[in-house]
Amino acid sequence: MLAALLAVGGCKAGDQDGKGAGGGGSDPSRPAAAGSALAAVSSLTVKGRAPKTGYERGEFGSAWVDTDDNGCGTRDDILKRDLTDVKFRDGHCLVASGTLNDEPYTGRDVRFVRGHSKVDIDHVVALSDAWQKGAQKWDRDKRLEFANDPLNLIAVDASANRRKGDGDTATWLPPNKAYRCDYVAHQVAVKKAYGLWVTGAEKSAMKRVLGGCPGTKLPAR
Repeated sequence: MLAALLAVGGCKAGDQDGKGAGGGGSDPSRPAAAGSALAAVSSLTVKGRAPKTGYERGEFGSAWVDTDDNGCGTRDDILKRDLTDVKFRDGHCLVASGTLNDEPYTGRDVRFVRGHSKVDIDHVVALSDAWQKGAQKWDRDKRLEFANDPLNLIAVDASANRRKGDGDTATWLPPNKAYRCDYVAHQVAVKKAYGLWVTGAEKSAMKRVLGGCPGTKLPAR
């Protein structure tokens, strides 16, 4: 999974700290390529982080509902998408087991067994981060859509996800440097799609990471 994402995104190992493979970053005098995640960063509104007052998980609806009407909850949809060797409990929907190869945040293989899982489904843009950057003004339907949007969801190592918490690009990046370009590109895509703002430090961090891999495309649904 990771190799395919990097191939599509145009990232190269060693580029994800904001430096190119040769040690130099992208040329700041050159405009970012159209359609790139780096170019999209400039379209994001910069504002301060709003208070977390009023945030609860329930403000984004019940967890893992079937928003696409395929008969399966969102969690199982993402497990089916991201795991290999998937086995089902009920024949087509409830994922019983599988393997998360090249887990994005750590680069390790992680085994998924339902009920004893070391795999989480992470919101790339955390719900509480979204709440503090515009989502508190949304209606319930838009928050439900956001919480179940596959663009903002990825299967990851549970322990790495807990360390991330509700961090944004300025406060947390995956330990697996090979995934950082794709990770930040997805945060940019989600915030752009939903009109969420970013802090000044967050925008600077996005540019720093993506400046080392300026060819990374802006992900789409």
